[in-house]
Amino acid sequence: MCTVLIAVLISQTTLFVTGMNENVVLALNGTKNLKPNIVLVMTDSFDGRLTIDPGNKVVQLPYATYMREHGAVFLNAYTNSPICCPSRAAMWSGKFIHLTESWNNYKCLDENYTTWMDLLQRDGYYTKKLGKQDYISGGHSVSNRVEAWIRDSELLLRQEGRPVTNLTGNASTVRVMSKDWSTIDRATQWIRETAPGLTQPFSLYIGLNLPHPYQTEGLGENAGGSTFQTSPYWLKKVNGDLITVPKWLPLSKMHPVDYYSTYTKNCSGLFTEQEIKDIRGFYYAMCAEADAMLGKILLALQESGLESSTVLLFSSDHGELAMEHRQFYKMSMYEGSVHIPLLATGPGITPKVQQPQPVSLVDLYPTLLELAGIPLPGRVSGHSLLPLLSQAATPGGSLHPPWVLSEFHGCDVNASAYMLRTEQWKYIAYADGHSVAPQLFGLENCLLHHMKLPDCHIGRPADYILNDQVAIAHAVFEDTDRWFQVIV
Repeated sequence: MCTVLIAVLISQTTLFVTGMNENVVLALNGTKNLKPNIVLVMTDSFDGRLTIDPGNKVVQLPYATYMREHGAVFLNAYTNSPICCPSRAAMWSGKFIHLTESWNNYKCLDENYTTWMDLLQRDGYYTKKLGKQDYISGGHSVSNRVEAWIRDSELLLRQEGRPVTNLTGNASTVRVMSKDWSTIDRATQWIRETAPGLTQPFSLYIGLNLPHPYQTEGLGENAGGSTFQTSPYWLKKVNGDLITVPKWLPLSKMHPVDYYSTYTKNCSGLFTEQEIKDIRGFYYAMCAEADAMLGKILLALQESGLESSTVLLFSSDHGELAMEHRQFYKMSMYEGSVHIPLLATGPGITPKVQQPQPVSLVDLYPTLLELAGIPLPGRVSGHSLLPLLSQAATPGGSLHPPWVLSEFHGCDVNASAYMLRTEQWKYIAYADGHSVAPQLFGLENCLLHHMKLPDCHIGRPADYILNDQVAIAHAVFEDTDRWFQVIV
């Protein structure tokens, strides 16, 4: 039944853009371009809960806060696949990953795939990409593909290094991730020196590696990142009193997919409470450094006189578990892994909008095309977010469906995973929906963050996880009849 539900759901209608959003046109009156400039800052592994209350209290993120105060924040933004390459493929294509066969970090989009930026360029935009892109097939080791193939075997292989921390520099060391700072330097120089002289609108993509964990030395060139590294300067931005130690289920009581991932991610051994708090604190500090890079982009737009004519978006490919559920990294449908930041400022965007509508990365494709007044070339999985950005939340006032879909088919798990997320519910199905038990989480009145309700995203309470699939279907889909029909 699960397979039928998901198949029906993901074949839904597509929004076709007919012209530029009226609020954007009005906001741009008096500027030299009637089409807005677009800047997208895309981080890697940024937990979106840190940009909203109460997560924003654990670490100082002044520039995400600035965007929240001067623009809109999506409270329930999600990745379409909790791993680097497939999630970015969804963002660039506007399609769910099964539609583009972006199955894992090795197999994603073809090099000549037409992205939303290609369409902007054809329409007269000046386009530029800087930093990490990571959506083309072959960019990662072939082991990412092999590991996904062998997950059905009985073998348990440790595929990641044990998560560790590394303190570098001193209290004045700001530039820890030098590669990202180099990208930011090039971006701000371009904004200040080149962008003001353009005669056409521009679209600038800035890809960062932070706050993704660093590669651990000694594990080989193809090893993933398992080192959380920062300096004392950034650790000062973290409120140590609010760093919590997640509650873990005993290994014997874990969901079978969680047990497999805990083992392959090298987290099944013993960790002291201080080790766990250090990993989480270092991760938050890495987020603070990424936020400072966002601040440099904001400052460059302001000093160049481009802020009022530029739509700025801040997001991430996926989140980071940071030892929640006895795991680090992503590759999971739990909140730390799939909840991403999505903030937007610029012409036509109402300040201080906190939008509860669940949205995802595939929505950026139709949103950016509508900003530019470009019709969609065909059917996509996403829906434009402009109606949600230009006004406060209005129940029933958006064409966006009341759900988002995320799926994962890569390494470090022993079954494909699918997540359906509505405002009140999260349903996770594995494999064929029958051979591995699905999970249902009630999210109403749930803050989804360890600092307030430690057990919340583990299940509220444990027996709240249902195995009766008919009951699950009725619970999840009771308010979504206008979007699809359940076929039993």
